[in-house]
Amino acid sequence: MKLTFEIVELQTRHAFNIARQVGPPTRRLVWVRVRDNDGVEGWGEASPQPFYGETADTVTAILPRLAEALEEAAGGDPFALERIDTALHHALAHNGSARVAISAALHDLVGKRLGVPVWKLWGLDPAAAPRSSFTIGIDEIEVMRAKVREAAAYPILKIKVGTPRDREILSMIREEAPGKTIRVDANTGWSAKQTIAAMPMFQEFGVEFVEQPLPAHDLAGLKLVRDHSPLPIIADESVENATDVAKLAGVVDGVNIKLSKCGSLREAIRIVQAARAHNMKVMLGCMIESTLGIAAAVQLTPLVDYVDLDGAALLAHDPFDGPGIEADGRVRFNAEPGLGVSSK
Repeated sequence: MKLTFEIVELQTRHAFNIARQVGPPTRRLVWVRVRDNDGVEGWGEASPQPFYGETADTVTAILPRLAEALEEAAGGDPFALERIDTALHHALAHNGSARVAISAALHDLVGKRLGVPVWKLWGLDPAAAPRSSFTIGIDEIEVMRAKVREAAAYPILKIKVGTPRDREILSMIREEAPGKTIRVDANTGWSAKQTIAAMPMFQEFGVEFVEQPLPAHDLAGLKLVRDHSPLPIIADESVENATDVAKLAGVVDGVNIKLSKCGSLREAIRIVQAARAHNMKVMLGCMIESTLGIAAAVQLTPLVDYVDLDGAALLAHDPFDGPGIEADGRVRFNAEPGLGVSSK
């Protein structure tokens, strides 16, 4: 099998800021293609995040190494998905976005070889997919107000918090969207004390749950928050792969899976299974990604409780067509084989 790749630069429609960083307007992603000996080609995307030690340059630097591991493990057989997945993990334990680009490309390729969408290959039911939220990043109040109005069709909003203006922000959100479901995400920006103190405010504004309020490593703090929280706590940065789930049992109420963190579609399914074994809720999120990256996550949505796959909807221009989310948050599946993605 032959692996090729190229960097793709994308622009967000608006600044996308979170509690711990100001988001750059330009995102550099990596488009990965894997072609088998019969000329069938699968596509995947790496959306690297500096928070996890990756950039587009690190991805392109290590893809040749992963290509060697792929070739050796596959032996020309793209259906050897589990063996390849293990080999890529052993070749490079971290660098999740680079590995998941290959994983997505292989599942796309296999689906195309069999003539079925990946979700159907797994026996999943699109009708079971929850609606997706739409994220409102931190900005000046009037800019955030304009973003909320642009997202008028979405019934679920995820609000980035972790500022001295959180009450003002949530008050504006409720003014503009009185009947919508609201979720909040502090992206590791608070202490346990700050989070507990904010809970009455969240209840006042009808928040559904709180995502990753504390630093990823502060499990004791997360447990303290959960023990004092009237709202569910969902871990994001604290969980990268399935082995992280057990240590979060009893600490949080659920986990947020992102393909760029866990490194493969198969590992994402293992996280779901581990979370279910511990009676935890499961959320499926994303980074700023094109439709190609979002399409891989779409295949998994029938397995989870909450969906947050708005990454491509935040872009000024998307170079791909395919599965994603509609303007009302419904998940749009592909009838075409594989991931169902085409370039514009």
